[in-house]
Parts: sequence; structure tokens; C-alpha cells
Amino acid sequence: MFKFPARIITILSTYQRYRNISITSQLLKGIGIMKVGTHDGVFHCDEVLACYMLKHLPEYSDAEIVRTRDLEKLKMCDIVVDVGAEFNHERKRYDHHQREFKETLSTIKPDLGNKYKIKLSSAGLIYAFYGENIIQSLAPKECPLHPDNLQIIFKKVYEHFIEEMDAIDNGVPMTDKEEPKYKIRTHLSARVGKLNPEWNTMQTANVDELFEKAMKMVSEEFLHVVNYFISVWLPARDFVKTALETRFEVHKSGKILEFKERFPWKEHLFDLEEEMGLIGEVNYVVFNDKPNSWRVQAIPVAPVSFVTRKPLHEKWWGVRDDLLSDIAGIKDCVFCHSTGFIGGNCTREGAIAMAEASLNA
Repeated sequence: MFKFPARIITILSTYQRYRNISITSQLLKGIGIMKVGTHDGVFHCDEVLACYMLKHLPEYSDAEIVRTRDLEKLKMCDIVVDVGAEFNHERKRYDHHQREFKETLSTIKPDLGNKYKIKLSSAGLIYAFYGENIIQSLAPKECPLHPDNLQIIFKKVYEHFIEEMDAIDNGVPMTDKEEPKYKIRTHLSARVGKLNPEWNTMQTANVDELFEKAMKMVSEEFLHVVNYFISVWLPARDFVKTALETRFEVHKSGKILEFKERFPWKEHLFDLEEEMGLIGEVNYVVFNDKPNSWRVQAIPVAPVSFVTRKPLHEKWWGVRDDLLSDIAGIKDCVFCHSTGFIGGNCTREGAIAMAEASLNA
């Protein structure tokens, strides 16, 4: 059967997607089934994830996954990941095992800055070149991501998901100093590894079927992470940015932020402080916890730290209710944590008063 070059299939599929031309998968199969090549034998999280991500692209959605180390068979594949001893984006060859391979996300995409120093695995390579298209395909079709937000989501998905796979597959130690180079958030690499047949079994299982099972596992994790950053994380960022821009309306010092409800804000605050040139400018956050319940929280020195920039007034630590109101001279106080990182009041005005008194302490 005559087979069109991969570039032609890509053009046809992309034209179908953006111009709403009906080119069925059967027609594409008639032209020639696309093939994604990777190695056989024991599979690892990086090539499983790479293959799964490729299946989200229109040109590879119906592709056959060919698991082999036979170089002649790999030559017949339209794209090859994690095998073949070649990295060449133009030829769609994405192996990372060569001695000379030193690519990171920052070297592939220098516009992101030089903070990404973990060597890429096959998953990282596919994500670096195709990740933005994949993420955009998962965003609501009626509300595609703005380019700025797309880049933000791209970076966060890498930091919270892909980077872990890159580091573990390349054997990068988490730390040789105080701060870890990356974080293990999912243990997905180990979970995928456990799907391989055990060494002391009869090895009668169909490894290709187990590979498909592994792809399903990584798909659930990947979709959860991307959906979280699009649907939950990104809207929260907008709330934090608005709070920073209007902070002087809450208190003349500009050191107290107000949120109307509880939501994840710490990571956004530190990112936005850096972007807006406001590092360390804010000390407290007040937010509505539930009806007739407000919280005042001291901002930590780092998103995961228990040490705060300026804790609540030390005389309040561990005190509650009327006694706390008497000591603070503020009505409707509810509590102050024994370490001074958070306190409560029945009203917005009371919570802001607690933040102001702590600021001036």
C-alpha cells in the first residue's frame, strides 16, 4: 500500500481540525496508518507517557504503536521515542540515551528562562515540542487558552508532572545540597514499573497489552493534572493577582490582602510577587472561611514553609474567644493558633483589625 509522508498526514489532520473538513480516520488509514515506534521489553514511564501524549495529536490519534529495537522496523515509523540512539526533531526521532545528549526544557525552549536544568527523557522531549498543542486540545473548545495562560499552564504541568518523570528516568539525584532539584508528586514511574511482568514468573503475559494498561494509567494522571491547572489553578491565579492590585484598598500599608473565599493561593502569591516586583511586600491574608467566619493568615517565607514573614501578635498565641478579644482589644475574636500563623474572627472588620494590630506589634 502506498503511504503518504508523515508531513502530509499532519497537514491533512490539522486542516481537518481547524477548518472543520471531514477527513475520517478510515480515510487516513487508507492512506497509511501512522506508526509510533518505541522499544520493546521492559517498559518505563517516560516512553509510555510519550506515546500517550502523541495520541492526543490529530496526526497520531489512530497511530499504531510499534514496540521493537529492530532498526529496520524503526526506520518505517513516522516518529520514534526512547530508542534509536538519535535525537532529531526534524526527523521526529526522540531518544535521550546518547552520551552527547544534554537537552533540558530550558535549552529546547530558551524563552522559558534557564531554571529547568533536569535532562529530558523521551516524555520530556515530546512535551517540550508538542505539549502546548496537547494542552490546548484539552482546554474547553469554546474558550481556548490565551497564549500567555497557555505558557503558564505549560510550565506548571512540566514542574508538577513531567519533570518528575524526566529526573527519575535519567537517574537524577533529588539533592546534593539543601534544596531538592525536583519533587516526586505522583510516584507514577514506580507504579508503571510494577505493571511489567515479575522476573520470576513464567512471563506469559502479553507485554504489549500491559503497555496499553500503563498508557491508561498515565492518561488518568496526565488528564487530572492538566485539567486541574486549567480549571482550578488558573482561575485562582486571577483572584490573587486582583487582590495584589487592590491591596491598598484593604489597608493603607498594602501589606494585607483580602480574598472573598478559601482557595489555593500560596504558590500564586509567590509567583506573582516575583513577576510584579513585590517580593516580601505582603504579610497577611484575610479570607472568608464560611458564614460569620473570617481568617487572618500570616504569609510564610516560602509556599511550603511553616515559618512566617511576620506571625500574628505573640501575646495572642494559643488564646481563644472572649479572652482573646479582651487581650487584643478587638471584638469577636475566635482563636489564634499556638504558633501565630493563623487566627479567626467572626467579621471581616475584625480579621483586618487583627492583621493590622499584628503588623504594628
